Amino acid sequence: MAQRIPNHLVSNTLLPYISSPSTSLFRLTTACTSSSLTDASRPASRSFSTTRPSQTRLRREMIRWLRGKGSELQHHIPGETNYLTHTNKPFPANPLYRSDPILSEDLRNEIHNQVTVRNKSVRAVSVLYGVDMRRVAAVVRLVELENQMKEQGKSLALPYARAIHEMVPVTPLPAEWERRTSHETINDLPAHRLTDPQIFYPVSESRQFNRIDAGRVFSAAPAMANRHAEQLQANPDETIRKITQESPAKIEKVGKGDEEHQVLLPSDARIPHPHMITHERNRLTIGKTEPGEVRQKYRARLEQETAVELQRKERSQQRLDMKTQKVQPENSRFEFRFTDVVVSRETTGLTGRGHMAPGRRYGVPSYDRKKGQVKIPTRVQV
Repeated sequence: MAQRIPNHLVSNTLLPYISSPSTSLFRLTTACTSSSLTDASRPASRSFSTTRPSQTRLRREMIRWLRGKGSELQHHIPGETNYLTHTNKPFPANPLYRSDPILSEDLRNEIHNQVTVRNKSVRAVSVLYGVDMRRVAAVVRLVELENQMKEQGKSLALPYARAIHEMVPVTPLPAEWERRTSHETINDLPAHRLTDPQIFYPVSESRQFNRIDAGRVFSAAPAMANRHAEQLQANPDETIRKITQESPAKIEKVGKGDEEHQVLLPSDARIPHPHMITHERNRLTIGKTEPGEVRQKYRARLEQETAVELQRKERSQQRLDMKTQKVQPENSRFEFRFTDVVVSRETTGLTGRGHMAPGRRYGVPSYDRKKGQVKIPTRVQV
């Protein structure tokens, strides 16, 4: 038999409802009706949002600003940036951030004209207008693509381009009598992977440690003889000229097998425009007395580097033509080109993925997603 519930466990507040069902129903109905009438007469003022009142105030201030001073930025003024400060600082709270300018249409077309029509090198045009060589090459490709689209009758987004040029800073094409301003830095030194570790290298006090020695230390190459180092240090301009104008295949290499790599060159030879260092050195030494000679040496150095680069490209193309056999059938507009390849241990490397052999992308399967393979690095190479 089930245990009965004691009477003292029943709450006294529930006894009236349990004892008199009709009375309890009347009381509940009256309470609900009175509360609903009270809520209906009272305006709904309770907020169910979890947003803090301070944010609501800021939102009201933002809407007030958009209707007032902010309405001036809805339509930009031609020739000025559409920023809050009307300068090249888009963020008033961060004055250190500045918006980078873009090339104007006139300057862009002039760069394309200098390269394609006047046959100037990308390096010379980069120095002439203060534009990075990679941007000069991109401008030439884009203008050629635009001309091709015009010939095909395709439409260009010219209204959009004009609107963007009016809303952001623009570098204009300077006139002949105006002084040319640099669009961006063109001689930045990229960080090389060999310079990542910190090395403590002891050097004798009798020897001057220069950038060439630093490159050899980072490359784990043996130290250069003192006599040879003194000869290179005696004429730094000629040393850099030989490094930059000689073939890259003649650069010294260290290591064996897949670990073989070129010796790290000094920073004077790795920057995009090494000839500018020589020009600055000549300007500081003989620029005050012979400014014309400084300009003449600079132009001669630039023309020499351009000629050497063209000869290097021609020799490379000639070597490629000698290795390639061309076959063109009669009455055909196609030309078939065959190149002899060598697949050996020297070309494929230890992993079978050497870049000197064909099929390195799809000749050997990749085991990156295969189960049971070690995915984490087993050693760190510095």
